[in-house]
Amino acid sequence: MFQCPICERNTSIPVGGASVLPQNLHLGFEVEVAGYMSKMVNNSEVCCDECVDERNGLAVVFCCMCRQFLCKLCRDHHSSSRRFSKHKIVLLDQEGARQLHTTMKPRDHYCSQPNHGNNNLNFYCETCSLLKSQEHLKMQKRVMAKLTGAMDENNRMIEQVEISKRNASLAINQAFETLQQTLEERKKTLLSELEAISLSKTTALTLQKEQFEKMVGDIGHYTDMASQILQTHTDHEIVALGGLIPTELQATLERVQTISLTPNQHSNITVSVQTDDLTRQLSKLGNLFEFYLSPSSSTWMSTSVAKVGTRYNVTIQSKTSEGEEYPHGGIEVKGEMRSKTHNGAVVYGEVEDHRDGTYTITLTPQTAGPHQILITMDGQHVQNSPDDLDVWPKGPKRDYHILCNAQQVIQCNKPRCVAIHDNGDIYVGSEDHHIYVFDQTGQLKNTIGRRGRGDGQFSSPSGISIKGDVLYVADTYNHCVQKLTSSGMFLHQFGQQGSGQGQFNQPRAFIIDSNNKLIVSDFYNHRIQIFNENGGWLLTIDGKGSGNHSFQSPWGLALDPQGNIHVAAYGSNTIKVFTKEGVYVRMYGDSNCPIGIAIDDEGYSLVSEWDGNCLSIYDPEGNKIHTVGNLKYPRGTALDPRDGSVFIANYGADTVLKYCV
Repeated sequence: MFQCPICERNTSIPVGGASVLPQNLHLGFEVEVAGYMSKMVNNSEVCCDECVDERNGLAVVFCCMCRQFLCKLCRDHHSSSRRFSKHKIVLLDQEGARQLHTTMKPRDHYCSQPNHGNNNLNFYCETCSLLKSQEHLKMQKRVMAKLTGAMDENNRMIEQVEISKRNASLAINQAFETLQQTLEERKKTLLSELEAISLSKTTALTLQKEQFEKMVGDIGHYTDMASQILQTHTDHEIVALGGLIPTELQATLERVQTISLTPNQHSNITVSVQTDDLTRQLSKLGNLFEFYLSPSSSTWMSTSVAKVGTRYNVTIQSKTSEGEEYPHGGIEVKGEMRSKTHNGAVVYGEVEDHRDGTYTITLTPQTAGPHQILITMDGQHVQNSPDDLDVWPKGPKRDYHILCNAQQVIQCNKPRCVAIHDNGDIYVGSEDHHIYVFDQTGQLKNTIGRRGRGDGQFSSPSGISIKGDVLYVADTYNHCVQKLTSSGMFLHQFGQQGSGQGQFNQPRAFIIDSNNKLIVSDFYNHRIQIFNENGGWLLTIDGKGSGNHSFQSPWGLALDPQGNIHVAAYGSNTIKVFTKEGVYVRMYGDSNCPIGIAIDDEGYSLVSEWDGNCLSIYDPEGNKIHTVGNLKYPRGTALDPRDGSVFIANYGADTVLKYCV
């Protein structure tokens, strides 16, 4: 065995001994120098390596560069040549031999790899049987490092599999121990109840039996007395006592006639433990997954613009390493917002775990300007985190009393609804089955869709909502909701005509809450339906019936700062408010066919009235504070998320109006 001086690994000497080992260049050089020195100091005659004339063939000097012994004539020729003029020549004596170590240099060898140029060789690869350069060795070391790292990662994953196995085993044992404990407690409860029922029945039957026994005893007693009197008393005495005994006996017999002789308790005690369904469920209880939570695959999004002093909600969707939605909660999620100015001030978010793999982080920025938002799961950043975020300053308190004349008028054929993108673009749904996109100056940028029933085609869209770069459309006469990119590329649709869950009869408005739930007003079904972000039905708020909670023909929808749903009930001439769970809260307003509604971040409601030809403004308590008139059949209403400007789809005048607050 010998040890490599580089990798320090022990290697067996191969069959054939050390002579078959690959060449060591340094050792070879030392052997070569030793050979030259031996010839120089042994006073032996050395022939000239250059001279072909044997008369001048004895060497007198040695050229350290050419590694040749030279005679006097060849030395003179060597020294006079410009090519060899700088070569070091030493005498053949002890001093010359000593100079070899400092004068001679190893021969140059070159790498067998053509792309490595003229790199001097220093190593030999036994596997390749080729000499290698320093560059080649570095490359091999890099590959080796990668392989070593991969092996280390494999070892780590093997250890992690064992840890996961132990954790999963612990979770399984804990779950079934809990089930066993629950079943045991339930068994004890049932047995205790059984004992109580049995005791009650036994006690009642025992008391009844004792009552029967007493009556039997009384009857026997009076009968015996009568028989004894007849045997032992005179006729005169029998006549004197005869009335007493029959009277008592008759009373006892009458009591027997008035009571039930049937046992007052039935003997049957029936137990019902429905085990079939439970057994089937238990046989399928629990699932094991080979995938794992992947923070880097998890996504986040927000539905609002960040403003100073206003809650900014972020929704997280955890995902697995396979990109599938992770269906469980319990992950440590953190969110923070860091100012890039103001000495890096940090705002930490409040996290709500919905226990279904989704989380909501609420942050309230305190400073305006550029920020960075960071979101982590189990200490690792989610996808697109950190990310840049601009926080808008909190403007002066809005005074809606100043709304009078529109500051901007955009011409559009029969606008039905309006929505504003975070970048200021204005989206307008039109009676002519298109969605028009205008820039902030009112110039047309894009036209989305056309009349039809296919994907990305519309029939009088009445409600639109924009979330990031996703556009949702309440496609009224196609009785569905369509999902597109903000540029108009079709993504998905859900719903069809009908009155069942997830079906529509002319959907009129559409909003998205902070948890990515989709809320749709179902006009002729007189209800509000709530869906998950994939269009799966979750909840219905039914307006049919009587009472304060009822409403007819819901149109516009809006969310207040508390997350409550405000419904512009066109057929009820009022605004109804419900929690996100569908619980009735209150109503306000005495509107004339309300259609559109928008609510600012302070809770002020702006309601467009179709027959009233106006925009009514209500404070957070529901009191009307101002009215903007001179409109013509207004429909959809929207607020610019950046500065709170008010937009109205002025349907009857073929315009979209902008009011600055």
